[in-house]
Order: sequence, then structure tokens, then C-alpha cells
Amino acid sequence: MEKILVINPGSTSTKVALFIGENEEWAENINHTQEELAPFLTVYNQIDFRKNLVLKALRKHGQNVDELDAIASRGGPFAPVKGGAYEINDAMIEKIMKDPVDYHVSLIGAVIAQQIAVSIGKKAYIYDAVSVDEMDPLNKVTGLPSMMRRGQGHNLNMRSAAIQYCKMHGKDYHKGTFIVSHLGGGISVSLHRDGRIVDIIPDEDGCFAPNRAGELPQSQLVDFCFEGHTKQEVMDLLKNKGGLVAWLGTNDTRDVEKMIASGNEKASFIYDAMALSVARNIGKEAATASGKIDQIILTGGIAKSKLFDDMVANRVSWIASVSVVPGENEMSALALGVLRVLRGSEVAQLYQAPKS
Repeated sequence: MEKILVINPGSTSTKVALFIGENEEWAENINHTQEELAPFLTVYNQIDFRKNLVLKALRKHGQNVDELDAIASRGGPFAPVKGGAYEINDAMIEKIMKDPVDYHVSLIGAVIAQQIAVSIGKKAYIYDAVSVDEMDPLNKVTGLPSMMRRGQGHNLNMRSAAIQYCKMHGKDYHKGTFIVSHLGGGISVSLHRDGRIVDIIPDEDGCFAPNRAGELPQSQLVDFCFEGHTKQEVMDLLKNKGGLVAWLGTNDTRDVEKMIASGNEKASFIYDAMALSVARNIGKEAATASGKIDQIILTGGIAKSKLFDDMVANRVSWIASVSVVPGENEMSALALGVLRVLRGSEVAQLYQAPKS
């Protein structure tokens, strides 16, 4: 049976799993504190740190790296791509390291996967990358022709959650309209119609989240950028030090809920504001679909919290019924996608840099 190592770097953790065929043999969620990540100026500086943790997990479970058949990684927002599998090649790595379309820790997953794969003479893949772009052209238009909205977000888990919901309720994912929100270190809200993610609101123009600043007042952001901050400093603030971290000093919603339980009014207020930002963006996608929504689905790590789910659902249940598919199915989605490639039922695509 095929052995597939799965790597999924997130803003607050690195998830690692070993799949043998369709079955998960073991999995680890390696959490990273703000203090651990503080010495790294950029996510690229974390490559060796996280790779060593992945290899340590393999050794802990007695798995020889040479026995792996392939490595699967979450695909970051490196370039607009089609859905499905991509073999990690040098062109993809160059794009990730030099000119990605967005800055996110998931970018380094492909780098780590390729380094491990090369060391054992095997191949590495990504699947349903963050920057999968299936958006309807109308949904991309902004007030500036030079700045179009991009189809990127937690595509892998959101599509997986929608498919899982449909299987549980006897519905056809390819014949329905769903709003799906991934609630994690970053928060995305997406509109799925007939099997395509036709619109998505990522954290850069939507919800604030445990680590993300989300949508901000334009004039204030412009002023901040021109106050002598570097691009790296601004991006780090927006992507890693915003949201709950900026307001409450933690990216862990469990800590926030403990604050709330102990009577912390500020924590309660900010948590409610984050739930409101999710509900507000679900409302935007409802308008995009002219209100014709079959189901609203909440997924991701924060969706394990009934408190937060209820805070969102109470504001949007008038649009459509709300279901919760808690946690993340990203690891199995990655493994099964790569397994299809290994078994020949799906062909991996190759990224090619656009010709200038």
C-alpha cells in the first residue's frame, strides 16, 4: 500500500500525518506559540524549523523517510491555478520564494515537501491550493481595473466540508448552492455553485480572525503604510499580528473563551465582533447568489466551538439553515488527491510561469 506523508503548515501549527492507502496511520498537530515563532522575521525563515519538526514526527512514529511513496502538501497562494493536483516543480518553488500572489505560511509547505521528496528520490504534490481560482468574472471586478479580486482562500477544506455535508444529507455537491466559511487562524467565506467555488472572500478583504487583520479602513491603512513601515512589517501585521492577537494578545480562541467565562468584557466584545464579521460576509455571499442558498456550512478549528457557531448562526439563519462540519478535512483531502495521482485515476498538472 502507498505511504503518503502529508504536511500542512498553518499560522498556529504544523499538521503532519501518514496515510497508508486511504487510511490515516497517524497524525500530529504540532502547535506553535507566538514566542516560538517570534525569532523568525518571515515565514521563509521558518522552513528549516518546521521541516525538522516534520522529520522528528516521522522518527517518533518509527517511520523511515526512505519508505515514503510521495509527499503531499497544502498549496499556498503562490499563483492562480486550477483545482486538483500539481506536482511541485522548480518553477513553482521559484514563484513561491520570489513572487507569490499573497503572503501566507502555507507557501512553505511545498518547499518543505519538495526538499524531503528530493532527498529520497520521490515526488511531492499540492492539491486544491489556496490560490485556486474558479471565480465568476463578474465577482472579480473592483473599482480599479488594475486591482481585481482574486480566487484564494481555504479552498481545500471548504470544498471538502461541503462535499462531506452533502454525503451526510444525501445531496449532490454538483447540484446545489452553498455558503461555506472556514473558521481558523484565518477566516474565508465562499460561495459554491454546482461544484465550483464561484466567489470567495479571503481575509484580506473580509473577516478579521485570530491572526489576521481582515478588511480595514482604506485611508487609515494608507496613512499607516506611509509612516515609515516596510512592506514586510505591514504584511506581518496584517497576516500574523492582527485580529485577536492585536486585541487580546492570543491567537487561541480557547483562551479567549476562558477570558469570557471569567467575566472579561473586552474579550466578550471582541469575540462578538469577530462573529459579526463572519456573519456580515456570509450576507455578502447571499447577496451574490440573489438569496438562493441551499445551506450555510461552518467548518475549521473554531467551528468546534458551539459558542462561536451560535454567535454566527443567530445572525445568518434567516438566510438558510446552518450546519457545522467542525475541524478540518484537509489532511485526508490532500492524501486522497495524491493517492489518485499515484494510482493513475488523476493526472497531476505542472505549473508553468506565465510568459512575460
